[in-house]
Amino acid sequence: MGREAVQMVVDALPHLRRIESLDLVVANAENADGGSGITPAIYRKLLSAGVDGITLGDHIYKKKEIIDLLNEQVAIVKPANYPAAAPGKTWMALRSATGHAVAVISLIGRVFMKPVDCPFAAIDRVLAEIPDEIKIRIVDMHAEATSDKQLMGRYLDGRVSAVLGTHTHVPTADEQVLPGGTAYQTDVGMTGPHNSILGRVIDNVLLATLTFVPHSFTVGDGDCRVNGAIVEIENRSGRAQRISRFSLNEQQLARIRDDS
Repeated sequence: MGREAVQMVVDALPHLRRIESLDLVVANAENADGGSGITPAIYRKLLSAGVDGITLGDHIYKKKEIIDLLNEQVAIVKPANYPAAAPGKTWMALRSATGHAVAVISLIGRVFMKPVDCPFAAIDRVLAEIPDEIKIRIVDMHAEATSDKQLMGRYLDGRVSAVLGTHTHVPTADEQVLPGGTAYQTDVGMTGPHNSILGRVIDNVLLATLTFVPHSFTVGDGDCRVNGAIVEIENRSGRAQRISRFSLNEQQLARIRDDS
């Protein structure tokens, strides 16, 4: 959420990859540039820092300069239930540090969101396209309603390795491995300023809410944290073994850098 958060990821990720033995890192980066959209420069910066693949959401096209990159690059995807004519790929195949192929898909929810195609029908189409030998499959469910995310988790249980929610910016405490072997968390949270309203300056959001007078929702600052989830997946079956959430502030990340 914003350039300060991007820099925090850039600074922290090499150390986190080493300490946690991370084989693959996927980031939703639709809020990376000023809280809305992503630029080619930020895309390259995140990949250089150790992000393997990037998913997006409803702010995907806020920066027009990203459109050509969406059609050309293999490490970034659009929501799979966007129209076929919308720029971008519906899924990407990444390679983990251990050499295993990983399919990554992004979906948009429908409750309280702009009208989109059915995410359930879209994921069925995409899964049918992915070669059987790619056992590890990760879904970013970008949705407003928790019910949308929970339904997708149950719908895909046993068919994908993980369904991880994004968009609402607040990490949930329901991380679990579902009965069929799919890791699930309703929302993995935001990397950005927690002294904010979902990453935006508190006073501006409050004034707009109380007065109905428009105010610019600029990115906040202070108490920047990295949030996310770590999923352990069995390579041969693609089934999740464990999921844990994490939240690290600037002081904790400084200690990690010092220790490593």
